[in-house]
Amino acid sequence: MEIKTEITINAPKEKVWGILTDFEKYYQWNPFIIKSQGRAVEGSFLTNTMVNGDGTLTFKPQILKVEENRYFDWKGKLWVKGLFDGHHYFKIEELTESQVKLVHGENFSGLLSGIILKKIGEQTHNNFIKMNQAIKKRAEG
Repeated sequence: MEIKTEITINAPKEKVWGILTDFEKYYQWNPFIIKSQGRAVEGSFLTNTMVNGDGTLTFKPQILKVEENRYFDWKGKLWVKGLFDGHHYFKIEELTESQVKLVHGENFSGLLSGIILKKIGEQTHNNFIKMNQAIKKRAEG
């Protein structure tokens, strides 16, 4: 099961990359992941706090792959691996020197993924879109 979003941003790939990987500043602009700590280094862990309905949820995903100015991803889990796992990714595709397409998505797996996504899938999709729009505003501003 996958949620995938895309947005065109009128900014260079380096600027978009800088915003996405400056986790410590997420609280300043990100309406979805409202707090994050860590570094974009393969094998390291982040501590992310995201909006979850009327509350928040903190999780600690592991950075899997980092390709500077192009791609990074992380994998997280709810409680224990195999119940509800999320492989979250950001892909920056350069359209011109001053314009990119950001592909932002997540692949879900695990025993509870179908049940949980029926409940939060639409909300999660909308939160990805809100985050994309906030990245665009920050990069173009």
